Amino acid sequence: MLCCGLSPALCQVPSVQTRRMKLLVIGGSVFLGRTFVQEALQRGWEVTTFNRGMSQADLDGVQALRGDREDEADLARLAGSGPWDAIVDVCGYVPHVVGASVAALSASASTYLFISSVNARPDWPAEPVDENAPRHDGSPQAGPDDGDYGRLKVGCEMAVEEGFPGRALILEPGLIIGPQDRSRRATWWLRRAAQGGRMVAPGAPTDVMQLIDARDVAAFGLDRIEAEDAGTYLVTGTPANTTWGDFLAACVTETGGGAELVWVGDDILTEHEVAIWTELPLWAPQRDATAAVWQASSAKAIAAGLTCRPVDESVHDTAAWLFGPSGLDEAFGEYRAFGKVETLTPEREQTLLKAAAAARSGAEPGVQL
Repeated sequence: MLCCGLSPALCQVPSVQTRRMKLLVIGGSVFLGRTFVQEALQRGWEVTTFNRGMSQADLDGVQALRGDREDEADLARLAGSGPWDAIVDVCGYVPHVVGASVAALSASASTYLFISSVNARPDWPAEPVDENAPRHDGSPQAGPDDGDYGRLKVGCEMAVEEGFPGRALILEPGLIIGPQDRSRRATWWLRRAAQGGRMVAPGAPTDVMQLIDARDVAAFGLDRIEAEDAGTYLVTGTPANTTWGDFLAACVTETGGGAELVWVGDDILTEHEVAIWTELPLWAPQRDATAAVWQASSAKAIAAGLTCRPVDESVHDTAAWLFGPSGLDEAFGEYRAFGKVETLTPEREQTLLKAAAAARSGAEPGVQL
């Protein structure tokens, strides 16, 4: 893999000696959790997964335990199946639920790795952030209605830090891509590119992005476990590791080149009230409240050994999975209870294309071109 982008000197950290370890993954069947499992199995680790068995089958080679993390008896039974060297928690969203897991498993592992989010930092996405930026106010006892996503993630972090003092490893990713991605962001663009025709491309082709592959997040997390590390790391990828032009060009290339990119500026998208981040996935105007959406710093993680593959490689591998057997069904099937995100409809896309054409010609949007 390629170095994440800082000077070679910063990337020359001592190599971690791989040793056989025992790992528990809470979740472990979908996207990032599945990627952690796959990476651990490739290292020869013994892996146990704990989930309800409702999202997807577990990978071969794991010890799959069924249960609900909100059930006290299930957690007690899980704790009795240990110990492990480390626990990876990829599906913690409610602080008091995470706190219950932590309390039940505090004597069952040396390290608790919790997947949080850059959303834990209230200055983001308006301003650049790193690990020294303030976190949201949060409470480890908070319930699902006690705050927004970022505030609840902070409460989860606090629950892990309290239950595993000096043994908590917190990763705060940015936008994660890669095979098995069900978030309908990068995969949405691949599916749209595969449909061909004139296709809205948001902003400008030179607008920078900052993406990270799930496989690189997992490899870094397991390396830090092996190193017996603790603390918090932002893992958002190499600064400006791609642009909208390069990212969408890769999507078009990987789907046969049938789509034609039509660049529609931020002003037009804002005027037509395109929902930031969701209606055109990943798009946010790089000004005002979202000026620094792609400027969270991974410098600390890079210095500790984070390496990142090229974004084009991630797009290629994601396309290979997405357009392979059952990939589209897995990526766009209904598996979460978070509600359906409304992405750009064909009718809305045509409206935006006409508005962009009118702007380029100097005509009013209603004029037939």
